[in-house]
This record gives sequence, structure tokens and C-alpha cells, in this order.
Amino acid sequence: MSGLLLRALRAALPVPVALPAVRRLRTAAPRPAFAKELFLGTLRKEEVFPYPEISNEELEEINQFVGPVEKFFNEEVDSKKIDQDAKIPPETFKGLKDLGLFGMQIPEEYGGLGLSNTMYARLGEIISLDGSIAVTLAAHQAIGLKGILIAGTDEQKAKYLPRLASGEHLAAFCLTEPGSGSDAASIQTRATLSEDGKYFLLNGSKVWISNGGLANIFTVFARTEVVDKDGQLKDKITAFIVERDFGGVTHGKPEDKLGIRGSNTCEVHFENTKVPIENVIGEVGGGFKVAMNILNSGRFSMGSASAGMIKKLIEMTAEYACTRKQFNKKLSEFGLIQEKFCFMAVKAYVMESMAYLTAGMMDRPGFPDCSVEAAMVKVFSSEGAWACVSEALQILGGLGYMKDYPYERYLRDCRILLIFEGTNEILRMYIALTGMQYAGKILTDKIKEIKKGNVGVALGEFLSKLRDTMGRKVDYGLVGDHGVVHPSLQESGKKLEENIYYFGTTVKGLLSRFGKTIVDEQLVLKKVADIVINLYAMTAAISRASRSISIGLRNHDHEVLLTNIFCTEAYFKNNYAMAQLQKYADENLDDYIKKAAKQVLEKRAYTCSHPLDRTF
Repeated sequence: MSGLLLRALRAALPVPVALPAVRRLRTAAPRPAFAKELFLGTLRKEEVFPYPEISNEELEEINQFVGPVEKFFNEEVDSKKIDQDAKIPPETFKGLKDLGLFGMQIPEEYGGLGLSNTMYARLGEIISLDGSIAVTLAAHQAIGLKGILIAGTDEQKAKYLPRLASGEHLAAFCLTEPGSGSDAASIQTRATLSEDGKYFLLNGSKVWISNGGLANIFTVFARTEVVDKDGQLKDKITAFIVERDFGGVTHGKPEDKLGIRGSNTCEVHFENTKVPIENVIGEVGGGFKVAMNILNSGRFSMGSASAGMIKKLIEMTAEYACTRKQFNKKLSEFGLIQEKFCFMAVKAYVMESMAYLTAGMMDRPGFPDCSVEAAMVKVFSSEGAWACVSEALQILGGLGYMKDYPYERYLRDCRILLIFEGTNEILRMYIALTGMQYAGKILTDKIKEIKKGNVGVALGEFLSKLRDTMGRKVDYGLVGDHGVVHPSLQESGKKLEENIYYFGTTVKGLLSRFGKTIVDEQLVLKKVADIVINLYAMTAAISRASRSISIGLRNHDHEVLLTNIFCTEAYFKNNYAMAQLQKYADENLDDYIKKAAKQVLEKRAYTCSHPLDRTF
């Protein structure tokens, strides 16, 4: 029976463990948005200090899971063969089913493991060692069945989740179309309600669908006619649960991909597919919100998955660097090689810190909205993974380029991380605009209060500006005698506080300067996103390192060192970016960049004369 091994291990635990349904209960008041508050120059330290802890019972439970999963991936998974054959063999699928890995976050009452976000992230570290398997499992549960989990009815959950949890059925997420990639709202697949109102007829095609050729259950998004409040007929997106057995569901041949070659990716077509009305997820016309909630909830796990991969790369590459000799010295003795190992260690530590901080926040009661935090983890981790794999390959030189070694496969596999689950360009816009909108609303409310004659608000703004002109001392309570940051991290804490405060003033200046047109200033928004991603990364690393040194974890001094390196680098990057965002800044080249790009795109070519051309 699928998942029998891990469920047996759970049953053998000496202390009863809370059921996943209990873990997920959200009974407290809604929690404030940590990342959005950064745009106001506000640090809600109680949200991130101390670093999240899991219970002893949950820790014991996850440790019981880790062993069998690691053993399976180390001994039973042939990643080289999966890559070469461009498919995951049946015996590997069976092993994944036996471990219960198709139902990691499905509640136990439906046959899943019912893991918290933190536990899911921990197993993700191991699963990421094979990119094809990681994508197959993520497409199944992080997006494929997630709509049923978060917005499905009790009847839908009871009907579909048990077989999805066991791996008997595989799920896929069908949103992208030939004419709509990042612009999800422009999809053309249509679902037409039957005259008797009992079913929808679904017609359209979807592209780049992971698990598309294997799935039995599809979460499909299609346009439907909806009568709005004014009685007008409008097109709105609706989410559906579609079974392959409904008929009219076909798929194209598997795509021949650069990386993650063992995962199944293909076109999926729906032709007059009859979908019962009871298979609508959420409300008719509410599908866009369902899609965004699905995508927003799963991105955080890319941090732990990327960190797991980089930690493995460091281990393999260090062995080579410490034994390979050139010029009568080991590679590990050369400064430029040492720099690469420091770079990889810092990236792994920070993305891991961000991932588990976000997972811990998501596991708390109070309906936490961590969509911005999750997007920041995805952007930082995907770009960090790509850079680290490139550095690891570089350390091996020519050997790294050969297919006899896994480095080139890691390089090919991880390139997709910057593209799927929202391209990093789109996510940067989402991060920046979500935060700017949040800050804009609160700042607008303040202006209204001042105009109404609210003396308290007006005085507060005046005093704030006065303190800035006199050289404000920024103090959010991170450092000092009563600070939450360990003394060994005091300088990093001060840098974070200063960056946060001046980021808030920068955002205020941008909103004043651009107003609503800020949505069109993508180069500005990119810098805003990069700053706030760094701020969240600094926060996560400082909080984690403070915990580690405070409780005496082994090698905590190494964590402090990595954190201080990262925070110092991020601090100066943030300062430069904020300088670029000032009006008339010499550092800002945005207008020149746009002008150069326009000249290239008008000709659709590189326009410079060749160096051998002449006018005589």
C-alpha cells in the first residue's frame, strides 16, 4: 500500500503526533504582512525573531521520514539514466508511491502524510537531488492537486485526494496556452454551460504541461460566461477538476527539453470534454484567484530544494578541490577557488534560511499571507542555484563539462527554475507592485488625515522629516542590551535596520514622484524588488544565526561568518540601488538603457558597424 512505510514509521513514534488537520487550523486573528511592511520602512521583528521552531514531536517525525527517503534517492534513483532515457522508470515511480511522496501535504484523513510546510521543505531538500523527480512530484502536489486542497469542497476532496495521495492517480496543472504565458488572464480555453446547467463543455489547448501525458486528473482554467452584479454578461476564468476519463482529453508527444528531461511535459487538448458542474473549484468566475493562490502557496519550497542541491554540489566539488593538484598546490589552496566555495556556502545558507523562515511563518495560526515572501524565496533561490551550479562546474574545469559527471546535468536541470512557477521578471514586478500598493494605500490615508486637520499625524510626519535632516539614529530594537540579535551579529543587525529605514523613505519618494504610473516603471520596480529581497534575506540569515549561536548549535560560528559576509555585501548593494532610485541620480542609467534597447529592437538586430567596415 502506497505510503505504508512512512505511515508505519509515524505510528511507531513514542509520542503521539498532532494530526495534520490540527496543524493546519487557523484560529488566531490574521497576522500582519511582514514583507509588505518593509515598504513602509517598518520592521515587525516579532514576526521573524526568534527564528521559527518546530515541536520535538514534529522534529522526531520528520527525522523518521528523512532516513528512508535519503536511502531511496541514494540507492534506487539512477539520475543519469533518467536523464538519458528522458523518462522516470516504473520501478522508481513505485518506490516514490511506497514512500508516500505523492501525498506529502495531503491530510492523513485522505491517505496522505499530512506534512506541514516545514516538513515538506525538509523532504524537498532530498527530492531535489533528481530534478526530473522533483518537478514531477511538484507538478503533482504543489500545483496539480493544490486547488482541490485549498479551495475544493469536502466532496471533491473525498473523491479525488485518496487516489492522488497514493500515487494511483497523477495530477497536472493546466493554465499556460500558446498565446498566454505570463499573462494568465488572457487564456482562450472556453467552458460553455449546457442548457440543462448540469455540465460544462470544455474546449481548448494548453502547453508546457508538466505530467500532461501521464496525469489522470487535471486542474484546468477556462473562460466562462458570468453575469456580474450589474446584470452584464462577462467572460471570467473558472477552475475545473477534469478527469481524463471524461473523454475528449488528448495530449501531444513529450517535449524534448534542455533539462529535467525525465519529467513529462507536453501539450494537452480538450475537445468537447464534459465537466460536471460539481467539478468547479471554488466559484464560477473565481478561477484567476484560485490559480494565483495555488502558485503563490508553493514557491517557498524552491529555497530548500535549491539549498539541498547546492549542499550536495559543495560536498562533491570540495572533494575534488582538496585532492586535485596544479602548480604543486591543491586547488583548495588557491584564493579564487576558495572564493567560489564561500560564494556557494553563503548562497545555500541564505536561501535555506529564507525558505524555513517562510515555511515557519506559513505554518503559524492566523491566516498568514506569505505570497510576497514566497516569491522572494523563489527569485533569490533560483538565481542563486543557477550561479552556484555554474561555479561548481567551473571548479572542475573540463571535467565538469563532461557527461560522465553530474555537473552539466545540474546546470541544465536548474535553468528552468528561473522560468517556471512565474518567471523571475514577473515575480519581481509582483513583489515590488504588491509592496508599493500596500505602502501607497497607507501613505494616502495619512495624507487624507493631514488634509482633514489631524494634528497628530501631521506632527508625526514633520518630526520624522526633521530627524532625517538632523541625522537620524535608526533603532528598531534588533541590537543593544535588549535587542533580539546576538551580539556577534550586531553590525549586520545595524546594517539591516539602516537599510530598512531608508528603503521606506525611498519608496515614499518613488510613490510621490511617479504616483500610479509607477506600474510602467519596470526598471525602477526591479531595483525595488532586488532591495526588498535582500532585506528579507538579511533578516532570515540574522534570525537563524542568532538562534544557532544562542542555543549552541555545532559550527554556529560558521553561520555567523556567512551571515556577516552576506549582510555586508547586501548592505552596500542596497545602498547603491537606493542611490540609483533617487531623482536625477548620476548612478541611474535607465533612460540610456531604454534608448539603447529601442534602437536595437527597431532594427531587430545588432546595429553597430563591424570593426572592419570603413567609409573610405
